[in-house]
Amino acid sequence: MLRKFIFYGTLGWITEILWTGLKSLLAGRWTLDSHTYLWMFPIYGLAVFLEYVHEEIRPYKWWARGLIYMTLIFGVEYLTGYLLDSLVGACPWDYSDKPLSVKGYIRLDYGPVWFMAGLLFEQIHDKIVKNNFNFF
Repeated sequence: MLRKFIFYGTLGWITEILWTGLKSLLAGRWTLDSHTYLWMFPIYGLAVFLEYVHEEIRPYKWWARGLIYMTLIFGVEYLTGYLLDSLVGACPWDYSDKPLSVKGYIRLDYGPVWFMAGLLFEQIHDKIVKNNFNFF
């Protein structure tokens, strides 16, 4: 489980760096500046617990699974944002000035992103299981 936690944490970091770099490009910044936060590693690592969810909801239709993942990801994002804000005085991602923000911790317009991320996670999880985590 620790190896998968580290894998998901690292994969999350890489994905966030690519995502923020793409947003930089779309904003016209050719420097492609990207960023993430050290706090994000353990948060992304929590995806290891989605494996159990995946096994339980595997027979559901794809859209139902996507909605479940989206809801769970929103929940974790909100909870970890709230906890970080409470413990260290700030949430590293502050969406309070963005449209469809919920207390600055989540953005509802990211729903489709989390929906797709959850379904992509299934493919990654299945590859890990198929290759017995020996695919590097």
